Amino acid sequence: MLAVAPVLAACAPEAAPPARADAPVIAPGAPGQSESPPARPRAAEGPVAADVRFAEEMIPHHRQALEMAGLAAARTGDPLVTAVADRVVNGQRPEIAVMESWLRSLGRTPPPAHDHSTGDHSTGDHGMSGYGMASEEELTRLRTARGRAFDTLFLTLMIRHHEGAVGMAALELRRGRDRAMRTMAQDVVSGQQIEIARMRGIERRLGQGVSDKCCPSPPVPGTAGRDSSDTA
Repeated sequence: MLAVAPVLAACAPEAAPPARADAPVIAPGAPGQSESPPARPRAAEGPVAADVRFAEEMIPHHRQALEMAGLAAARTGDPLVTAVADRVVNGQRPEIAVMESWLRSLGRTPPPAHDHSTGDHSTGDHGMSGYGMASEEELTRLRTARGRAFDTLFLTLMIRHHEGAVGMAALELRRGRDRAMRTMAQDVVSGQQIEIARMRGIERRLGQGVSDKCCPSPPVPGTAGRDSSDTA
């Protein structure tokens, strides 16, 4: 019996050596493949050119909307038109601030002011690659209009402007990758489509419906589109 113990001790498996902290971790591959280290997680994808272009074009686009909205208080007597202008200011001014801050975080300078000379509305080119920007001539007519003439032109220009913004945002949703800019674009699509529907309702109440006829160049206030109630 005493001779059995040494034999059993000799047959016992040796204890595994302690693992070294610097030992490589080997991930087994599929049968027949060489072993390779585990794949590292991919870094989050950063902004792409489409995101930057969206911000740099939407900022001046929004600024022109603010300019048009700022004319309403002294030129319209319609509370619904005033409410449209107020919503433009309250909605788009904060969006401009967000996009400017985002561009600065990338080391880019936000664009200065909008340019009214980037389109010819007589040929159907509305500027900003067709995204509904008003020409300087249209803004001049808006500044000089009063009452119903202002309301009609304001709604026509602002509906077209909002439709252009929706188009710009849709392009960002197709091509952009930055989460903040894509969220901004989705807000523009949903918010401005609602505003377009509201403005069309005001147009119908006024008995105009100019934008429903899809006129690229709105009528000059005081001529086309006047009804008998406007005649002195």
